[in-house]
Formats: sequence, structure tokens, C-alpha cells
Amino acid sequence: MKKFIALILSCALIPTLAACGSTNPTPNKESAELQASGQPSQPLEESSTESGAPENTPENIPDNTPEDTPEDMPEPEAGATALVVYFSWSGNTETIAGEIASQTGADTFELEPTTAYSTDYNTVLEEAQEEQRTDARPEISGSIENMDSYDVIYLGFPNWWGDMPMILYSFLDEYDLSGKTIAPFVSSGGSGFSGTLGEIAGAEPDATVTDGLSLSSEASKDPGNAVADWLAEIGLAE
Repeated sequence: MKKFIALILSCALIPTLAACGSTNPTPNKESAELQASGQPSQPLEESSTESGAPENTPENIPDNTPEDTPEDMPEPEAGATALVVYFSWSGNTETIAGEIASQTGADTFELEPTTAYSTDYNTVLEEAQEEQRTDARPEISGSIENMDSYDVIYLGFPNWWGDMPMILYSFLDEYDLSGKTIAPFVSSGGSGFSGTLGEIAGAEPDATVTDGLSLSSEASKDPGNAVADWLAEIGLAE
């Protein structure tokens, strides 16, 4: 009799144990978001080469805010004498700069440091961080002798660690752009200008800073239409 009762109890427990053993709980929304937000991200513009260097955008880089774009700006004069000044490490910003020069007839000047950055992605990450940490002003190779002859400066750079590469600050320190129109453009992995439009306006308080052109690393590979639309919006289309 006892064996019979034990047999019945064993049978009753089998479905319960099977259910417990097959349970595979799905992570809740909060834990799933935590895993997603924990994915690593990189701080430099995406390489346009086949090396496939990762894009920038750390999670703590702020998106553009309304304060970044000055309001009530005077209209720049169409057809003004222009210069494209840019720094490019991977080639994305250089592509945009070339397109602007092609559509406007502007001259170009590439900001190149006298001590070149490493061509290795991981090494240049460290170099960029160190320059920001020390508020460095890398020396620019060459100079612009006839800056006074330009009315419009197209100023381009990649977003590095949520800021301009420090050689841009070298340029803004060296040249007085008072009375000129500065039209900024940036290539990034998604963070856009971050707070750099405010930095440019602060460094050149007597210049007019237009709305900027922000292109992703992918869009910068074929920027023709975006550049044309931007030039029309800021009143500098040919």
C-alpha cells in the first residue's frame, strides 16, 4: 500500500519538475536596455578606407542643442571670396571640403600638424585624448598669407571625443576672423557638432557663424546634394 501511494505522488510531481526544468526566463526590458547601452563605442570619425576603423560617438557626447546655433545672424553675401579650411584624418572631412570648393569656387587650405598624427587608429585615439587633456595647440604646417582677402571661411573637421581636433583651436588662435562669415561643417559617427559651434563663436566673437553642415561618416562619402542644400540654406550658393 505504501509503495502504491509513493508511486502516485511521484507521478504527480513529474509535470511540476518538468515545468521548472524547461523554464528559460526572458530578460526584462530594463536589463535588455542595459546590455544594449553597454556596447562599446569609439571616439573618432569613421575611416573611409578599407580598414573599417570604427566611428566616434561615446554615449556621453551630447547631441546638438539649440544654443549651439547663433540666432539672428546677418545674411552672408552670396558670391563672396571664400576659403575652405579643414582638418581630416580619415578622408571623410576632406571629401566634404572638396565638394564645397567645387560648388563655390573657394580656395582650400588643409590644416596639417608639423608633427603628423599616427596612421594607426588606436594610437591616434591616445594622441587625441592627450591633446585634449593638456589643452594642446599643435603647430600648423604652413600658413595663410592672404587671410584678409577672404570674406567667407568654410571651417571643417571631424568630431573627436565630442570636440574639434585641437589643431582647429590652433587655427582660431592664430587668425583673426573678425568681420568674416564662418560656415562650419563636420563629419562624425553620429554625434554631429556636439558643442563645437559655441566654441567657434566664442573664439571668434566678431565673426558671423552660420548654421553648420553635419554629415555622418557614410553620408560624407557622397556629399554633393547635402552640400548644395546647405549652401542654399545659408545664402552662399553660387
